[in-house]
Amino acid sequence: MTDAPSLRLVEITDDNFDAAVGVQVRDDQNRFVAPVLRSLAHAYTNRSTAWPRLLMDGDEAVGFIMVQFAPDEEDPDFQAEIWRLNISEKHQGRGYGRFAVEGALAEARRRGLSRVTVSWVPGEGSPEDFYLGLGFRKTGRVSDSELIAEIFLD
Repeated sequence: MTDAPSLRLVEITDDNFDAAVGVQVRDDQNRFVAPVLRSLAHAYTNRSTAWPRLLMDGDEAVGFIMVQFAPDEEDPDFQAEIWRLNISEKHQGRGYGRFAVEGALAEARRRGLSRVTVSWVPGEGSPEDFYLGLGFRKTGRVSDSELIAEIFLD
């Protein structure tokens, strides 16, 4: 990872759409996270709550994150939830995922939210260790066969 000032989360536009859909995780991770194109279609159908962002390092697209911000949602597990995190295969293990999640948590704080959730399909190669290492804690709840974890914001 290069210097942090060159890292930023940006809105998806016509100008960076191709770069966004070009973000590809490792083949063995495809069972854990949807491709960016599917996520953008999901964002389109959930325009009022989806927050999709492309992670840029300088002029290079290195990742993608999408969060749902739905503070009026009845179920607190889905009021602020990381829906997707895709880091390009060649950029994994360099701190980009941490930067993207920290950016999402900062946006949640900016919106006045105090808790963010994430969920994952359990199994070898899942992102469980990554999220737990960032401070998320398992809630003991499961949704659609995915374990739910939460982090409380300061």
